[in-house]
Amino acid sequence: MAMLERLQKVISHAGIASRREAERLITAGRVVVNGSIVTQLGTKVDPTRDKVKVDGRLVKSFPEGVGIVVNKPVGYVSTLKDPQERPVVTDLLDRITTRVFPVGRLDYDAEGLLLLTNDGELAHRLQHPRYKISRTYEVKIKDVPTDDELSRLRKGVKLEDGITLPAKVTFLKKAMKNCWLKITIYEGRNRQVKRMCAAIGHPVIKLKRVRFGPLSLGSVLRGQYRYLTEGEVRKLYSLVSL
Repeated sequence: MAMLERLQKVISHAGIASRREAERLITAGRVVVNGSIVTQLGTKVDPTRDKVKVDGRLVKSFPEGVGIVVNKPVGYVSTLKDPQERPVVTDLLDRITTRVFPVGRLDYDAEGLLLLTNDGELAHRLQHPRYKISRTYEVKIKDVPTDDELSRLRKGVKLEDGITLPAKVTFLKKAMKNCWLKITIYEGRNRQVKRMCAAIGHPVIKLKRVRFGPLSLGSVLRGQYRYLTEGEVRKLYSLVSL
């Protein structure tokens, strides 16, 4: 059975305009549905089937629940199943019936922002090095690095699988004999931040991801989750040319 929605709502959810502005666009004759101009505000469409255009621009409808941000605690595995029967991140998603899967991974002993989606192509592109999607971490490392060591992180560190892309590195604070850094990288190699810090002689003690591309945790508490907003979904699709 078709799921019909008011035309102005479809336009608004796609991020083209506010609901009120969408109504003005309709009455001005600037909206076309399946090749015909529509000016009636009561018009309903099926966003998954009908072709809606505003000023010639196709309105793309994004599926509900396409993305979920989880604040992953330490002690959860970023997979759907674990041979060792440890808790998996989807155990945190109560009341969600749509099958979603993690975009990349956060280590068992790491915490913070993990994106889950039901869109395989989106997940693939977000992880592809071509798109250089940023990942930002707050990292507690052993001891305090020198300026030269921080410069190595910023310029690129030689690892066994090649030199890393330049990273953004900010010194946050000293913690006893250790310190906290904020590190932003633009590729998603396995355990990359840990290996980078180890390569300059400062092993990671704690690691928390605080941003992934345009996404942040916001007010999501540890162990909780939220759906992406329409605007966030739109930004992700735009970043990877979908």
